[in-house]
Amino acid sequence: MKSNDKKILWYSLAFMAFSAVWGFGNVINGFSEYNGLKAIVSWVLIFAIYFVPYSLMVGEMGSAFKHAGGGVSSWIQETIGPRMAYMAGWTYWVVHMPYISQKPSGALIAGSWAVFRDNRVSSMNTMLMQFLCLVIFIVAIYASSKGIGVLKKMGTLAGTAMFVMSLLFILMMLAAPAITGASLTKIDWSVKTFMPTFDAKFFLNLSILVFAVGGCEKISPYVNKMKNPAKDFAKGMIALAVMVTVCAILGTVALGMMFDSNNIPADLMTNGAYYAFQKLGEYYKVGDLFVVLYALTNLISQLSVLILSIDAPLRMLLDSADETYIPKAMLKQNKNGTYVNGMKLVFVIVAILIVVPAFGISSVDVLVRWLVKLNSVCMPLRYLWVFVAYVALKKAGDKFSSEYYFVKNRTLGMALGGWCFIFTAFACILGIYSEDTFQLVLNIITPFILIGLGLIMPAIARRTNKK
Repeated sequence: MKSNDKKILWYSLAFMAFSAVWGFGNVINGFSEYNGLKAIVSWVLIFAIYFVPYSLMVGEMGSAFKHAGGGVSSWIQETIGPRMAYMAGWTYWVVHMPYISQKPSGALIAGSWAVFRDNRVSSMNTMLMQFLCLVIFIVAIYASSKGIGVLKKMGTLAGTAMFVMSLLFILMMLAAPAITGASLTKIDWSVKTFMPTFDAKFFLNLSILVFAVGGCEKISPYVNKMKNPAKDFAKGMIALAVMVTVCAILGTVALGMMFDSNNIPADLMTNGAYYAFQKLGEYYKVGDLFVVLYALTNLISQLSVLILSIDAPLRMLLDSADETYIPKAMLKQNKNGTYVNGMKLVFVIVAILIVVPAFGISSVDVLVRWLVKLNSVCMPLRYLWVFVAYVALKKAGDKFSSEYYFVKNRTLGMALGGWCFIFTAFACILGIYSEDTFQLVLNIITPFILIGLGLIMPAIARRTNKK
């Protein structure tokens, strides 16, 4: 590698990580579940006690294992061994199944707003909605198996546009009173407006905050491409934390100018982003221009992310699969390089996740909220392996050298890794709870079945690979 390739500056890394970690949907979810403006303190707390140490640990592991291309599973392979590396890789892949099952409904909601420009999707029959979601998913499976790249490129553009529109929304909303003279919801700037109540609801929704700020391990490969990793990575991550915190705060304030924190719409998770852009268009007297642009952009983004999420995690699991743990049949590929049997397994799991909820959830708004909650329970399970790897790295002492260290003290490093592991597990366990029995049962059995499949796969491999 040429020396001039290692020239990523700290602020460049911060912007790269920002677009990978943060999204406008996080602001909506926080506002909905943490009583409007009270979400601000919740965001600040989660960034300070969890996100900052998490991101800095990722930097140290990215630097220590600079030649490991498999991400978290490679870190586990180096520090613990192949069996745990397989489970880390399996977990990373399988938690995408609830995520994939959520994308068709997101596309349907976006499409409905793009065409009708109202919230009629909330009154749709859930059986019909999930049937349409299944059709969309089948089309996505077919497209993914053909290796279609055009939509993936469009998705990158749509994702960038979504990111830009989210930032523009915050700026235009905060400027609206001065520019347009719009009459907005008055905010009481007293402490009681912003201070959350640390009750059961606060802790039961922690998984949504953890889910929102996770995923920064994606940027670990760039640590050793920085101009000065030892100093600049920490600066980049601190800058990232500041940027995300500012966006969370300003985004929440912007929503507080539109929606009364004491009377939050029940369908905010379903339609909140569209309401926001629709109202913004009204303030600036451009009609439904903003909401249609956002809906179309989100539609393309949801579909492309759906196709990418079917294909990319599966390749990460199987491209370097150890046949000790993965049946050879899973490695069968078609002429497009698609793992045929892997795709079939994805289809079975996701189809079940799409169909089953329709038999016990009768409201689209409740369904959307449940899907967010289920993802907030399942997706952070992959973060647990990040902290397992960090504890193992610190336990190994001087065995692995790094250009960047979060902390050099072995005991302190293990304690911080353990803290983040316990906090993540605590949030996931509490996130399972639901007052609705049907949703509670699904929340319990889904992660157990998904992880359990990974435990029985090596036994299947032992029996079938010999044949």
